Amino acid sequence: MMKLRLATPGHLIDIDPLADELGYIRVERHAEDAGEELRIGAMTRHRDLLSSELLARRMAIFTDAERVIADPVVRNRGTIGGALCQADPSEDLSAVCAAVGARLVIRGLEAERVLEMHEFHLRPYETAVGPAEMLIEIRVPLQQHQGSAYEKVDRRAGDWAVAAAGASMRLAAGRIEHAGIALAAVGAGITSTEAEQLLVGERPSDELLARAARVAADHTRPVTDQRGSAEYKHHVAGVLVERALRRAMARALGEDAVPEERA
Repeated sequence: MMKLRLATPGHLIDIDPLADELGYIRVERHAEDAGEELRIGAMTRHRDLLSSELLARRMAIFTDAERVIADPVVRNRGTIGGALCQADPSEDLSAVCAAVGARLVIRGLEAERVLEMHEFHLRPYETAVGPAEMLIEIRVPLQQHQGSAYEKVDRRAGDWAVAAAGASMRLAAGRIEHAGIALAAVGAGITSTEAEQLLVGERPSDELLARAARVAADHTRPVTDQRGSAEYKHHVAGVLVERALRRAMARALGEDAVPEERA
């Protein structure tokens, strides 16, 4: 934020000593329904997300995204909490967390708050984290027959996205029980509720996924800039949503492994 001249704080506080306490990836039982929940500490570094066998096995969308985020220097020092709190419209992990229905835990001096992604992100570069508060944890529900995936087009490896899309899907009795779709770098809202609703309750098919992708793309509001024209970004958004949905479905069916890391 300081590099972009969007913040000029009078003082800086080094929170790196909290890295051991707030840097973790684990599964816990959800207190409300005894289901499993993935919990990621806000100071978990990108490199640890990328190397996590647990994420690759149970929530591969994080692994997908981390393989196309920034460069080794950033991945070795940057954290998931820092990425989410920057709230950049082109940021990858915000789309990832939105697609999988993550909840974010904010701790203040006297209490904690747990927010959905749409409550956490207020607008570009602004979150619900207030004075004397910090993001401490990301929580993601884990289910059987669940799959997720992330797709991105960038100008060069590790660059901000031209367009990107994340998708998650849970199947039950041959039908889509739950779907999540989120986009980055293409304007409009981070999630695509109408496209998600189109999928729920239906039997997955190529035609259905393509139709949902078109609906998601039609709700984007990209702008022409140095990364491409608005028309190009609109087209790419639809292609990426369809790809992410196909891979999420394949993973929910146990048919698709996490691909090898790109060079």
